[in-house]
Amino acid sequence: MITVCALADLPPGAAVRVPADPPLAVFNVDGELFCIDDTCTHQDASLADGYLEGCTVECPLHASVFDLRTGMPATPPARRPVRTHEVVVRDGSVHVVPTPLAEAAS
Repeated sequence: MITVCALADLPPGAAVRVPADPPLAVFNVDGELFCIDDTCTHQDASLADGYLEGCTVECPLHASVFDLRTGMPATPPARRPVRTHEVVVRDGSVHVVPTPLAEAAS
């Protein structure tokens, strides 16, 4: 489990990049937290720097849109999904349980 930040430091509408391997992005959508791989599958761009709208994030580089719930791309040019990860809030802190690569491929 990776500690991300205090819940109070991630208000609704905000995102935070997590320096993991690979990097992760955690988003607060109206109080619901989502985590995906931070790097767009089309080209290297941080999705934490993207444009959050509802449960989607638009890549700031070429405007691919990803569903935060599934990781699936909704628009080109991205064709491959990003991995999603479990988010846990414990004692006022946000944590991520990374999805192993083997699970993400199945």
